[in-house]
Amino acid sequence: MEGARQIPQQLQQQSKLVIEDFRKELATLRTGRANPAMLDRVVVDYYGSQTPLPQLATVSVPEPRTLLIQAWDKNAVKEIERALLKSDLGLTPAVDGNLIRLTIPPLTEERRKELVKIARKMAEEHRVAVRNLRRDANERIKKAEKAEGLSENDVHKLQEEVQKGTDRSIEQIDHLLAEKEKEILEV
Repeated sequence: MEGARQIPQQLQQQSKLVIEDFRKELATLRTGRANPAMLDRVVVDYYGSQTPLPQLATVSVPEPRTLLIQAWDKNAVKEIERALLKSDLGLTPAVDGNLIRLTIPPLTEERRKELVKIARKMAEEHRVAVRNLRRDANERIKKAEKAEGLSENDVHKLQEEVQKGTDRSIEQIDHLLAEKEKEILEV
């Protein structure tokens, strides 16, 4: 029974990772406000290797709708600009020496609705990931039932714990989604 008791805790730890991943993905979605995390996925071709933008520059938010990118190597500025233009952010960089300024225009109603759909799709993918973790945990409980000779009561209690943990994780995902939707739809 000792090994089987760890299953709900393991599920919680794995679910936390899924939720944290969802939180990071949501941060990359562009809302009306500037957020340095928007640039986390931008990859720059830096001397032949694909390097994430945050490893090449400092990103700051001097104003609510402006991102300021300060390249550490002035030779990387052109490549950073090229990567920003190629990215799916839809922003046009303004280069000024070692600085790159990104002004974030207000979102159109159509773009807001599109972003909400993307956020919901992300949420559903992460809910599915949590449900898959639940399925795996329940399978491990079944194996433990045979291997450790667990009683039906013990199996039922463990499965209940697993279900409660899954429900909590999905609630957290739904809460994060609701917050992001509110932020996106805020004019």
